Amino acid sequence: MQNLDQTDEEIIKILKRDGRATYSDIGKKVGLSEGAVRKRIKTLVDSGVIRRFTVKVGLMEGAEAITLISVNPSFPTSDVSEILKKIPNVETVYEIAGQYDIVVIISALNIVEVNECVEKIRRVEGVRNTNTMIVLRSW
Repeated sequence: MQNLDQTDEEIIKILKRDGRATYSDIGKKVGLSEGAVRKRIKTLVDSGVIRRFTVKVGLMEGAEAITLISVNPSFPTSDVSEILKKIPNVETVYEIAGQYDIVVIISALNIVEVNECVEKIRRVEGVRNTNTMIVLRSW
């Protein structure tokens, strides 16, 4: 992974706030040309610093949930994580330490889709149990 300078970090912050920001708009904010911003973003993507661009659905238009997952100790947590990140509506997968082994962030159009996603998670081999919390509001 590459070392990030202050400009790279600022570009990332801008993209986190507004994934639709144009190269030109970003360039104006960080003092670079459109072409320089385009090149930096390509480098950030190619190096894996930026892994993907996503659409975050507002809660007025969708539903979000956090699912805590315990993994059967006989299954490698990383193998379970690889399967989970391929499930539709799974936005992010975190491997964590503590009572649970994995946290999954689910983003869907409605509660029905959240429930379908949780059911798919529960059927993944190695998942011992889940604890799902529906997000009521985010800031």
